[in-house]
Amino acid sequence: MEDLEAEAFLADKAHDTNELLGMFKEADIATVIPPVKRRKEQRAYSHELYRARHIIENVFRALKRWRGIAVRYAKLSGSFIAAIHVRCLFLCL
Repeated sequence: MEDLEAEAFLADKAHDTNELLGMFKEADIATVIPPVKRRKEQRAYSHELYRARHIIENVFRALKRWRGIAVRYAKLSGSFIAAIHVRCLFLCL
């Protein structure tokens, strides 16, 4: 993860660790992780970006519902990407 280039890192409460937060702070990447309730100091995070994470997870869930993508029947990466594109078209329609 040393060469990671991103503006923000979106994750759930399970990823709220001091080590991970420090690593992203050094890389100058904003963290959008809600703090766990047992933290003494509750830090602020972007609620709007955290809501967008839910939409992204729903898309992955819908993609994995299609058995061909979930178990990756396509042997070639080009065929696999094409299957993902087809499924995304169905989701958009």
